[in-house]
Amino acid sequence: MLSGQYERVHPEAHPRGKRLAVLTLTALGVVYGDIGTSPLYAFKEAFLPEYHLVPDQGTVYGLLSMIVWALVMVVSVKYIAYVMRADNRGEGGIFALLALLLGQPLEGKRGKRRRKVLIGLGIIGAALLYGDGVITPAISVLGAIEGLEVATPAFKPAIVSITMVILFLLFLMQRHGTDLVGRIFGPIMLVWFFSIGALGLAEVAREPQILAALSPWYGVRFFIEHGTAGIVVLGAVVLAVTGAEALYADMGHFGRQPIRLAWFALVLPCLLLNYFGQGALVLRDPTAATHNPFYLLAPAPLLYPLIAIATMAAVVASQALISGAFSLTQQAIQLGYSPRMTVVHTSSREAGQIYVPEVNTALMVGCLLVVLGFRSTSALSAAYGIAVTGTMAITTALFYVVTRTRFGWRLGSALALTAAFLAVDFGFLGANLVKIEHGGWVPLAIALALFTLMTTWKQGRMELTQRLREQSLPLQLFLDDVARKKPLRVSGTAVFMTSTPDGVPVVLLHHLKHNKVLHQQVVLLSIGVADVPDVPRPEKVVVEPLEFGFFRVRAEYGFMESPDVKDLLKLCEKQGLKARYAETTYFLGRERLIPTGPSRMWRWRKQVFVFLSRNARSATEFFGIPPNRVVELGTQIEF
Repeated sequence: MLSGQYERVHPEAHPRGKRLAVLTLTALGVVYGDIGTSPLYAFKEAFLPEYHLVPDQGTVYGLLSMIVWALVMVVSVKYIAYVMRADNRGEGGIFALLALLLGQPLEGKRGKRRRKVLIGLGIIGAALLYGDGVITPAISVLGAIEGLEVATPAFKPAIVSITMVILFLLFLMQRHGTDLVGRIFGPIMLVWFFSIGALGLAEVAREPQILAALSPWYGVRFFIEHGTAGIVVLGAVVLAVTGAEALYADMGHFGRQPIRLAWFALVLPCLLLNYFGQGALVLRDPTAATHNPFYLLAPAPLLYPLIAIATMAAVVASQALISGAFSLTQQAIQLGYSPRMTVVHTSSREAGQIYVPEVNTALMVGCLLVVLGFRSTSALSAAYGIAVTGTMAITTALFYVVTRTRFGWRLGSALALTAAFLAVDFGFLGANLVKIEHGGWVPLAIALALFTLMTTWKQGRMELTQRLREQSLPLQLFLDDVARKKPLRVSGTAVFMTSTPDGVPVVLLHHLKHNKVLHQQVVLLSIGVADVPDVPRPEKVVVEPLEFGFFRVRAEYGFMESPDVKDLLKLCEKQGLKARYAETTYFLGRERLIPTGPSRMWRWRKQVFVFLSRNARSATEFFGIPPNRVVELGTQIEF
């Protein structure tokens, strides 16, 4: 499908036995890395000085109650029970959800306005996820390495340096792919969850009355007693659920059943045991709240092994977000919201394992700067949460539309569920808004920049396509002209790439004008992107024979696939178009964009679009065209 050698195989709908166990173990390593490492810092951050909380019974019970019901409402109910139902042929994530919605017919002015709103929300959500991708590796690895400070204060000056070295090596390894490393991710996280569960259980066994905090009443009473301050503390509580969006984004790799099984059978019980263990420790020793209750759970002989396991778990959590950013970028490119970039497939068996060097470099620089600027998880927690809570709220809004348009729910049922989810989402989002001046502006600035770039690229391509369409000729008029003038024909096949499936590409007009010859076979090839993750191989290409040796070829890829022109021409052979490799020439246009034309874009956005166009990956590389068979013809376009 992807390029002949790659074949996307969706996970089984109902795996059983050994296959279910393997998928569940693998899901542990990819899906639950982020949320699984939250105990490193989530409970500790609630006792930061700015919250003015006293580590007494009412406070600890209230915090634990809020964490429990945040995990239940956000992860178990919202994502596991409901949102994961909204899949696009098995794929999840904000762009998959957006593509699912845009596949519905929206007619009239109201429909067009609704479409623009949905697209805007989807792009904002994707941009926020990139911001989360910068913060998550930084806070996860930093939180793990801070355990060295618990072991001995002598390590404190080196914590930032060690964290930066680990992050640098992590990003450096991305080019080799996750095929080999992925095999040990699941076992690492299995050891991690058993370890944190056992540490928590030991402390809970000493103070079993801590389990009373399972009652939601303690959370309610916390808000009653603390008022506005109680709402602000939600900014720390949300750290316990920051990895929830990964459940939906990575659904296509494993399917619903393994993700659900892993959550209810292992992840949720172990997380709760650890949080309750930290709470019991703080009640027994209130000074633990101002130090590091997670690492203080461990006996002294086990501290260094726990730090090692925590570091590996943090790397796994970081890997999940980095890989997610690569997949998100590939979808953005295919849906037309990003310039072409280098997409390297790092596995010959798994289509989803890709590497995008440009994104990897940007994330690495961002993570290192964040660690260098904030220097601790306590400071970094101010920047964490606002991006992911914004994405959660957007997912809820888009899911509401799905319940109405795809599931056929009644208005009352859809509104009731959406209102419940949004109440939680907006509560978390509101609590994080107060962090903006203390670091929350970082992911927002990243998201704003990326939103601007994505919308500028999309609008710029639409304007450029319109200019090219205006310069092209109707196909029948061109064919009539060829019949009348009878230009010289040479042997071989000429393939003209065109972004407009109708009309004659400008490159062909320039070629005929200057070279005054045509090949015996002329292929007008347009490649589109469908609102599905992948298009079955037999349906990928349609060949339309025309007069005088001309062929109109329309190819369609899914938004999770990478195009390959050589593979497409092989598919065309079954429909009567035969093109020998050594006798095929590909004609591409190289536009010189001049931002002084009549397009409706602001001048500064035109300049940004020109910059992005100049730095985009060449069409030759992106479409898998043999470079020694390419002829480029330049053209100047005002837009």
